[in-house]
This record gives sequence, C-alpha cells and structure tokens, in this order.
Amino acid sequence: MPSLETTPEPPYYAVIFTSVRTDGDNGYGDVAEQLLELASRQPGFLGFETARQDIAISVSYWESLEAIAAWKANLAHRHAQARAKGWYGSFRVHVCCVEREYGF
Repeated sequence: MPSLETTPEPPYYAVIFTSVRTDGDNGYGDVAEQLLELASRQPGFLGFETARQDIAISVSYWESLEAIAAWKANLAHRHAQARAKGWYGSFRVHVCCVEREYGF
C-alpha cells in the first residue's frame, strides 16, 4: 500500500509540479528515477509524492527556498530540464509555503 510522506512541523516548502506527458517514454523513466535518488540526497530535501493519470502531479517538500534554488541549479537537474519539451506537452511549477498541515 502506498504511503504519504512524513514531513516536519510547518513551515516548510512544497514544489508542486503538474504536467501532461507526451507520447512515449523517451528516456523519461530512467531519468526521473535517477533525479529522485539525487534529490533525496540534496540538503533540505524532505520528501516526494506523485500521482499520474491524464495529468501528473508531483510534490517535493523542502526545508527552505534556498534548498529549492540549490536543487533547481543542480547540474543533473538542469540537464533534465533541457529535455522537458521531449517529455511534456505542458507543465507548471508552483512553489508554496506550507503553513499548516493535518491528517492521519
């Protein structure tokens, strides 16, 4: 059974990546797996959740805006960003401050 990430007490940050994929894998699966492994070792990384159907929604959690900026500048991540047009018909990135959280 899938599980949700355990995050610290707010505030922290969420990067919400919504996308519509193009047809075919075009190497996406391997790169996505490698990037998640790399991001998980990045200072300030707190976790990751994703769901895919017609529209994919991926959320990564971070300690600070500086940690997000460092991940965005990561060389492997930048190389993947350069390939985005081959993988996505469209995408959006939302950077949010999580001020409150609840659930079970």
